[in-house]
Amino acid sequence: MKLHHLNCISTCPLGGRLMDGRTTGIIERGELACHCVLIEADDGLVLVDTGLGLHDVRDPRGRLSRFFLTLLSPDFREQMTAVRQVTRLGFQPSDVRHIVLTHLDFDHAGGLDDFPSAQVHMMATERGYAMQQKTWLDRQRFRPQQWSTRANWNVYDEAGGEDWFGFRSVRDMQGLPPDILLVPLPGHTFGHAGVAILCADGWHLLAGDAFFDHRELDRQPRCTPGLRFYQWMMEKDRAARLRNQQRLRDLHHAQGAINIFCSHDPVEFERLARRPLHAPAS
Repeated sequence: MKLHHLNCISTCPLGGRLMDGRTTGIIERGELACHCVLIEADDGLVLVDTGLGLHDVRDPRGRLSRFFLTLLSPDFREQMTAVRQVTRLGFQPSDVRHIVLTHLDFDHAGGLDDFPSAQVHMMATERGYAMQQKTWLDRQRFRPQQWSTRANWNVYDEAGGEDWFGFRSVRDMQGLPPDILLVPLPGHTFGHAGVAILCADGWHLLAGDAFFDHRELDRQPRCTPGLRFYQWMMEKDRAARLRNQQRLRDLHHAQGAINIFCSHDPVEFERLARRPLHAPAS
């Protein structure tokens, strides 16, 4: 399988350097990745997370909350949506047969509408909790306006599954090759998961929002103060989040052949994609 790393619309949070660690000042806006992965499998394309989509670009106020639009000020450029980058790579949107979601936050699921025929896969807990819309913050982060493809959703219980490098209840998914796995990593949301992909050079794990700064995998973990606060603000289960960060850290140091990366670190994205954050795939 071949992987393409896509940045599907950067977010530009308040706090500048306090968030991304590399913007010149703190009164400027920073720039974070929205790191998605396009997989060329034998029988079609698989997209891991969608980032923000065409409808979000064209009608942000109708689709996204005022709170997150103000806080994150996404860099709405149509050419950076997943569907446009898929086309730039020489494929048709209909070639994306499956979408695997780490979770249903607005900046991970906004492009679902752009692939109406794709089967969508996620943890059952994620769907169940997101649809309840329990709290004010839930209603800001989980946006039903983005969920027109609900009839295509496939969900997986945490019961059952297999062990994978010490992680339990890891699931393969209906219609997908066994080399793509859903790895429960709750904490950021109750049904948050990573997605593991086996390629010729070994395993790759998109850990979603299980961490935000690549230095959090260091033996002495570090994180920008802004992202540390943001993780605290967004977490649903702090103990589970910190426990899973430690498990990912242990895996990173015990299994050097596993490439673990997260959704929002710009340095990590540019290293893997080998192009600037603002450049679409080609």
